[in-house]
Amino acid sequence: MFSGSIPALVTPFRDGAFDESAFRKLVDWQIENGSSGLVPCGTTGENSTLSNAEHHRVIEVCVEQAAGRVPVIAGCGSNDTMNALLHMNFSKKSGAAAALVVAPYYNRPSQDGLLAHFSYLAEHSDLPILLYNVPGRTVTDLQPETVCELARRFPRTFIGIKDASADLSRVTDHRMGIGKHFAQLSGDDELALPFNAAGGVGCISVTANVAPKLCAEFQAACAANDLELARELNDKLYPLHYAMFEDSSPGPCKYALARVHPWLSNELRLPLVPCGEKARIAVDAALEHAGLL
Repeated sequence: MFSGSIPALVTPFRDGAFDESAFRKLVDWQIENGSSGLVPCGTTGENSTLSNAEHHRVIEVCVEQAAGRVPVIAGCGSNDTMNALLHMNFSKKSGAAAALVVAPYYNRPSQDGLLAHFSYLAEHSDLPILLYNVPGRTVTDLQPETVCELARRFPRTFIGIKDASADLSRVTDHRMGIGKHFAQLSGDDELALPFNAAGGVGCISVTANVAPKLCAEFQAACAANDLELARELNDKLYPLHYAMFEDSSPGPCKYALARVHPWLSNELRLPLVPCGEKARIAVDAALEHAGLL
Protein backbone atom coordinates (compact mmCIF):
# COMPACT_ATOMS: atom_id res chain seq x y z
CA MET A 1 0.00 0.00 0.00
CA PHE A 2 2.84 2.41 0.80
CA SER A 3 6.31 2.88 -0.64
CA GLY A 4 8.87 5.53 -1.57
CA SER A 5 9.77 8.68 0.34
CA ILE A 6 7.22 9.60 3.01
CA PRO A 7 8.09 12.55 5.25
CA ALA A 8 7.19 12.51 8.92
CA LEU A 9 6.05 16.11 8.78
CA VAL A 10 7.02 18.77 11.27
CA THR A 11 4.18 20.71 12.87
CA PRO A 12 4.87 24.42 12.28
CA PHE A 13 4.17 26.74 15.20
CA ARG A 14 3.99 30.51 15.30
CA ASP A 15 3.59 32.41 18.56
CA GLY A 16 2.79 29.14 20.31
CA ALA A 17 -0.05 28.06 18.01
CA PHE A 18 -0.32 25.66 15.08
CA ASP A 19 0.64 27.61 11.95
CA GLU A 20 -1.97 26.22 9.60
CA SER A 21 -1.00 28.41 6.64
CA ALA A 22 2.64 27.31 6.76
CA PHE A 23 1.60 23.67 7.15
CA ARG A 24 -0.56 23.85 4.03
CA LYS A 25 2.38 25.28 2.08
CA LEU A 26 4.60 22.49 3.41
CA VAL A 27 2.12 19.83 2.30
CA ASP A 28 1.93 21.29 -1.21
CA TRP A 29 5.72 21.58 -1.46
CA GLN A 30 6.18 17.98 -0.38
CA ILE A 31 3.74 16.64 -2.96
CA GLU A 32 5.14 18.84 -5.74
CA ASN A 33 8.63 17.47 -5.02
CA GLY A 34 7.75 13.78 -5.22
CA SER A 35 6.85 12.62 -1.72
CA SER A 36 4.67 9.54 -2.08
CA GLY A 37 2.75 9.95 1.18
CA LEU A 38 2.57 12.16 4.26
CA VAL A 39 2.70 11.45 7.99
CA PRO A 40 1.26 14.18 10.22
CA CYS A 41 1.50 13.95 14.02
CA GLY A 42 4.41 11.55 14.23
CA THR A 43 7.43 12.00 16.50
CA THR A 44 8.84 14.69 14.20
CA GLY A 45 5.46 16.42 14.38
CA GLU A 46 5.85 16.91 18.15
CA ASN A 47 2.63 14.98 18.70
CA SER A 48 3.39 14.51 22.40
CA THR A 49 2.99 18.27 22.97
CA LEU A 50 -0.27 18.62 21.02
CA SER A 51 -3.67 18.63 22.68
CA ASN A 52 -6.13 16.14 21.21
CA ALA A 53 -7.94 19.00 19.50
CA GLU A 54 -4.70 20.25 17.93
CA HIS A 55 -3.64 16.71 17.01
CA HIS A 56 -6.90 16.18 15.16
CA ARG A 57 -6.77 19.56 13.44
CA VAL A 58 -3.28 18.86 12.07
CA ILE A 59 -4.49 15.54 10.62
CA GLU A 60 -7.62 17.17 9.22
CA VAL A 61 -5.65 19.95 7.51
CA CYS A 62 -3.13 17.48 6.08
CA VAL A 63 -5.86 15.30 4.54
CA GLU A 64 -7.71 18.35 3.24
CA GLN A 65 -4.62 19.94 1.68
CA ALA A 66 -3.33 16.67 0.19
CA ALA A 67 -6.75 16.35 -1.47
CA GLY A 68 -6.18 12.75 -2.53
CA ARG A 69 -2.94 13.47 -4.37
CA VAL A 70 -0.98 11.22 -1.99
CA PRO A 71 -2.15 9.07 0.93
CA VAL A 72 -2.03 10.43 4.47
CA ILE A 73 -0.84 8.10 7.24
CA ALA A 74 -2.07 9.74 10.42
CA GLY A 75 0.06 9.50 13.54
CA CYS A 76 -2.27 7.88 16.09
CA GLY A 77 0.12 6.46 18.67
CA SER A 78 -0.38 6.80 22.40
CA ASN A 79 0.60 4.99 25.58
CA ASP A 80 -3.14 4.90 26.32
CA THR A 81 -4.96 2.37 24.13
CA MET A 82 -8.25 4.26 24.32
CA ASN A 83 -6.60 7.51 23.24
CA ALA A 84 -4.93 5.77 20.30
CA LEU A 85 -8.37 4.47 19.29
CA LEU A 86 -9.79 7.99 19.60
CA HIS A 87 -7.12 9.26 17.18
CA MET A 88 -7.80 6.37 14.79
CA ASN A 89 -11.54 6.96 14.74
CA PHE A 90 -11.03 10.65 14.01
CA SER A 91 -8.45 9.89 11.30
CA LYS A 92 -10.80 7.43 9.62
CA LYS A 93 -13.59 10.05 9.51
CA SER A 94 -11.14 12.63 8.16
CA GLY A 95 -10.13 10.46 5.22
CA ALA A 96 -6.68 9.23 6.28
CA ALA A 97 -5.52 6.12 4.40
CA ALA A 98 -3.96 4.48 7.46
CA ALA A 99 -2.80 5.05 11.00
CA LEU A 100 0.83 5.04 12.14
CA VAL A 101 0.71 3.54 15.64
CA VAL A 102 3.86 3.52 17.75
CA ALA A 103 4.50 0.90 20.41
CA PRO A 104 3.23 2.38 23.71
CA TYR A 105 5.94 4.39 25.43
CA TYR A 106 6.83 4.94 29.09
CA ASN A 107 4.59 2.21 30.56
CA ARG A 108 6.74 -0.51 28.90
CA PRO A 109 4.20 -3.26 28.10
CA SER A 110 5.36 -6.85 27.63
CA GLN A 111 5.05 -8.58 24.25
CA ASP A 112 1.71 -9.97 25.48
CA GLY A 113 0.69 -6.41 26.35
CA LEU A 114 1.68 -5.23 22.88
CA LEU A 115 -0.36 -8.03 21.30
CA ALA A 116 -3.36 -7.04 23.43
CA HIS A 117 -2.94 -3.31 22.67
CA PHE A 118 -2.69 -3.66 18.91
CA SER A 119 -5.32 -6.42 18.76
CA TYR A 120 -7.79 -4.17 20.57
CA LEU A 121 -7.20 -1.39 18.05
CA ALA A 122 -7.63 -3.81 15.14
CA GLU A 123 -10.86 -5.17 16.62
CA HIS A 124 -12.39 -1.73 17.19
CA SER A 125 -11.37 0.15 14.04
CA ASP A 126 -11.22 -0.79 10.37
CA LEU A 127 -8.50 1.75 9.58
CA PRO A 128 -5.34 -0.01 8.31
CA ILE A 129 -2.44 0.17 10.75
CA LEU A 130 1.23 0.74 10.03
CA LEU A 131 3.13 -0.44 13.09
CA TYR A 132 5.90 1.80 14.38
CA ASN A 133 8.82 0.37 16.33
CA VAL A 134 11.33 2.85 17.77
CA PRO A 135 12.77 1.31 20.94
CA GLY A 136 15.30 4.14 21.34
CA ARG A 137 12.36 6.42 22.21
CA THR A 138 9.73 4.07 23.61
CA VAL A 139 12.07 1.64 25.47
CA THR A 140 9.52 -1.01 24.40
CA ASP A 141 10.72 -3.18 21.51
CA LEU A 142 8.13 -4.68 19.16
CA GLN A 143 9.77 -8.04 18.48
CA PRO A 144 9.55 -9.70 15.03
CA GLU A 145 7.57 -12.60 16.48
CA THR A 146 4.95 -10.16 17.75
CA VAL A 147 4.82 -8.31 14.43
CA CYS A 148 4.35 -11.58 12.55
CA GLU A 149 1.64 -12.74 14.96
CA LEU A 150 -0.31 -9.50 14.54
CA ALA A 151 -0.07 -9.76 10.75
CA ARG A 152 -1.26 -13.39 10.96
CA ARG A 153 -4.24 -12.55 13.19
CA PHE A 154 -5.29 -9.40 11.33
CA PRO A 155 -3.88 -9.55 7.78
CA ARG A 156 -6.17 -6.79 6.48
CA THR A 157 -5.33 -4.39 9.30
CA PHE A 158 -1.57 -4.62 9.83
CA ILE A 159 -0.30 -3.67 6.40
CA GLY A 160 3.28 -2.72 7.22
CA ILE A 161 5.81 -1.33 9.67
CA LYS A 162 7.99 1.69 10.17
CA ASP A 163 11.07 0.07 11.67
CA ALA A 164 13.49 2.31 13.54
CA SER A 165 15.06 -0.50 15.56
CA ALA A 166 18.35 -0.18 13.59
CA ASP A 167 18.33 -3.99 13.34
CA LEU A 168 18.50 -4.70 9.61
CA SER A 169 18.04 -8.44 10.13
CA ARG A 170 14.40 -7.74 10.99
CA VAL A 171 13.61 -6.83 7.40
CA THR A 172 14.26 -10.46 6.46
CA ASP A 173 12.48 -11.73 9.59
CA HIS A 174 9.35 -9.83 8.62
CA ARG A 175 9.58 -10.67 4.92
CA MET A 176 9.97 -14.38 5.54
CA GLY A 177 7.46 -14.45 8.40
CA ILE A 178 4.72 -12.40 6.70
CA GLY A 179 5.43 -11.97 3.00
CA LYS A 180 6.36 -9.37 0.42
CA HIS A 181 2.94 -7.71 0.61
CA PHE A 182 3.81 -6.39 4.10
CA ALA A 183 5.17 -2.87 3.51
CA GLN A 184 8.47 -2.42 5.32
CA LEU A 185 9.51 1.22 5.66
CA SER A 186 12.75 2.32 7.28
CA GLY A 187 12.47 4.70 10.20
CA ASP A 188 16.16 5.57 9.98
CA ASP A 189 17.20 7.70 6.99
CA GLU A 190 20.86 6.72 7.24
CA LEU A 191 19.95 3.00 6.98
CA ALA A 192 17.48 3.35 4.11
CA LEU A 193 19.89 2.00 1.48
CA PRO A 194 20.72 -1.34 3.17
CA PHE A 195 17.13 -1.54 4.48
CA ASN A 196 15.78 -1.42 0.92
CA ALA A 197 18.40 -3.90 -0.25
CA ALA A 198 17.10 -6.36 2.35
CA GLY A 199 13.52 -6.00 1.15
CA GLY A 200 12.26 -2.62 2.33
CA VAL A 201 10.15 -0.47 0.03
CA GLY A 202 10.73 3.04 1.35
CA CYS A 203 11.31 5.33 4.30
CA ILE A 204 9.22 7.42 6.67
CA SER A 205 11.76 10.16 6.76
CA VAL A 206 12.89 13.15 8.80
CA THR A 207 15.29 14.33 6.10
CA ALA A 208 12.52 14.39 3.48
CA ASN A 209 11.03 17.38 5.30
CA VAL A 210 14.00 19.38 4.07
CA ALA A 211 15.04 17.51 0.91
CA PRO A 212 11.88 15.92 -0.52
CA LYS A 213 13.05 15.84 -4.15
CA LEU A 214 16.40 14.19 -3.37
CA CYS A 215 14.79 11.67 -1.03
CA ALA A 216 12.12 10.81 -3.62
CA GLU A 217 14.78 10.38 -6.32
CA PHE A 218 16.81 8.16 -3.98
CA GLN A 219 13.83 5.93 -3.27
CA ALA A 220 12.97 5.75 -6.97
CA ALA A 221 16.55 4.65 -7.74
CA CYS A 222 16.28 1.92 -5.09
CA ALA A 223 12.96 0.71 -6.52
CA ALA A 224 14.52 0.58 -10.00
CA ASN A 225 17.51 -1.39 -8.64
CA ASP A 226 19.81 1.37 -9.87
CA LEU A 227 22.38 0.88 -7.14
CA GLU A 228 24.91 3.29 -8.64
CA LEU A 229 22.44 6.19 -8.66
CA ALA A 230 21.07 5.22 -5.25
CA ARG A 231 24.57 5.35 -3.77
CA GLU A 232 25.28 8.69 -5.41
CA LEU A 233 22.08 10.22 -3.99
CA ASN A 234 22.62 8.58 -0.62
CA ASP A 235 26.11 10.13 -0.41
CA LYS A 236 24.60 13.52 -1.17
CA LEU A 237 22.02 13.12 1.60
CA TYR A 238 24.13 11.27 4.16
CA PRO A 239 25.50 14.26 6.14
CA LEU A 240 21.99 15.70 6.32
CA HIS A 241 20.63 12.45 7.79
CA TYR A 242 23.02 12.77 10.70
CA ALA A 243 22.68 16.55 11.03
CA MET A 244 18.95 16.08 11.69
CA PHE A 245 19.90 14.46 15.01
CA GLU A 246 22.80 16.67 16.11
CA ASP A 247 20.37 18.02 18.71
CA SER A 248 16.95 16.93 19.97
CA SER A 249 14.68 16.25 16.99
CA PRO A 250 12.94 18.02 15.36
CA GLY A 251 15.07 21.02 16.39
CA PRO A 252 17.67 20.66 13.61
CA CYS A 253 14.96 19.83 11.08
CA LYS A 254 12.97 22.96 11.88
CA TYR A 255 16.15 25.04 11.74
CA ALA A 256 16.95 23.57 8.30
CA LEU A 257 13.44 24.24 7.03
CA ALA A 258 13.60 27.83 8.22
CA ARG A 259 16.88 28.22 6.29
CA VAL A 260 15.23 26.86 3.13
CA HIS A 261 11.80 28.45 3.56
CA PRO A 262 11.46 31.85 5.29
CA TRP A 263 7.72 31.20 5.77
CA LEU A 264 8.50 28.38 8.24
CA SER A 265 9.30 29.40 11.80
CA ASN A 266 12.07 27.71 13.79
CA GLU A 267 9.73 27.34 16.76
CA LEU A 268 9.30 24.30 18.98
CA ARG A 269 7.22 23.54 22.05
CA LEU A 270 8.68 23.01 25.49
CA PRO A 271 10.36 20.91 26.68
CA LEU A 272 12.07 21.14 23.26
CA VAL A 273 14.01 24.27 22.36
CA PRO A 274 15.71 25.43 19.13
CA CYS A 275 18.91 23.54 18.35
CA GLY A 276 22.28 24.83 19.53
CA GLU A 277 25.22 26.23 17.61
CA LYS A 278 26.93 22.88 17.00
CA ALA A 279 23.81 21.50 15.35
CA ARG A 280 23.26 24.67 13.31
CA ILE A 281 26.81 24.46 11.94
CA ALA A 282 26.29 20.78 11.04
CA VAL A 283 22.95 21.50 9.36
CA ASP A 284 24.35 24.40 7.32
CA ALA A 285 27.27 22.27 6.11
CA ALA A 286 24.94 19.36 5.25
CA LEU A 287 22.54 21.63 3.35
CA GLU A 288 25.45 22.96 1.30
CA HIS A 289 26.74 19.42 0.67
CA ALA A 290 23.30 18.41 -0.62
CA GLY A 291 23.09 21.52 -2.82
CA LEU A 292 20.13 22.94 -0.92
CA LEU A 293 21.74 26.25 0.03
